[in-house]
Amino acid sequence: MNVKAFIESTLTDALTPQLLDVQDESHMHNVPDGAQSHFKVTIVSAQFEGNRLIARHREVNTLLAEALQGPVHALALHTYTAQEWEARGGTFNESPACLGGSKFDNR
Repeated sequence: MNVKAFIESTLTDALTPQLLDVQDESHMHNVPDGAQSHFKVTIVSAQFEGNRLIARHREVNTLLAEALQGPVHALALHTYTAQEWEARGGTFNESPACLGGSKFDNR
């Protein structure tokens, strides 16, 4: 399964976003090549109107449950209404550097 394509099609079909940006950030982490395990999603949708942030994230997590139970280890969500997106100047959040390593590094 191409995880990025799954995320894009699932969120597009369900939320009809005005903007959807899905970034596979797996390469920034200590994972095997081609892992498709770390993603950042920025989405602007009218369907978020009147919903608190936690409700938006729950909705996206529910929609992406299949991927979250499989290959996806980390999912950074940035969910906005059109008005919120405009107020922030249409700027994307930068992802922090991976503090990484493995739970086995400190033996």
